Amino acid sequence: MDELDVLKKDWKKQDAKFPKLSYDEIYKIIHNKSSSIVKWILIICIAELLFWSFLNFLMPERYFEIYDKFHLKTFLYVTQALHYIVVLVFIYLFYKNYIAISVIESTNKLMQKIIKTRKTVNYYVYYNIILYVLLSIIVNIIMFSNPELMAETLNPKNNRIDEDQFLTIMLITQVVSVFIVIGLLWGYYKIIYGILLKRLSKNYKELKTLS
Repeated sequence: MDELDVLKKDWKKQDAKFPKLSYDEIYKIIHNKSSSIVKWILIICIAELLFWSFLNFLMPERYFEIYDKFHLKTFLYVTQALHYIVVLVFIYLFYKNYIAISVIESTNKLMQKIIKTRKTVNYYVYYNIILYVLLSIIVNIIMFSNPELMAETLNPKNNRIDEDQFLTIMLITQVVSVFIVIGLLWGYYKIIYGILLKRLSKNYKELKTLS
């Protein structure tokens, strides 16, 4: 039971030992907590953008040479640029939600903004996972459509290996890798954003009982 639960319980007791909190006081607590949660969503989203941008900056050029042989380098750069634009749009939406929630003084409007924020976060999570899946599918289709070039690129030392066996191993490796990354992404978003959304949902339920 957190502070709000204790205060709400105290508010409902007619014979409480402490001064009973008014509706406005409890609403203010929920309001401040909701504003703080949305602020953290905004901060985390910005931190993610900075982290991946820094990681891409540190990526060695030889990493992109592999994709260059498949004429995918430009495609990846364009996709990356579009991705940053989309993420910036989400950051803007999170910022708008934060500003809106910070100044709201109506219970019904605050409830609506909480629902809107939850939807925005869910869209952001789904977007990142779907984008990764689509890019993985496109890149792998292009690479596997030219097995000779892929064998030459990924097996530069010309180790003796059957081409069909090599393609089978690569296909299994790629599929397993995609599922592992999806699992890690889903786990990360479930833990980080899931906790924040759970708290927002709790605030929404609290507001519903007050309205």
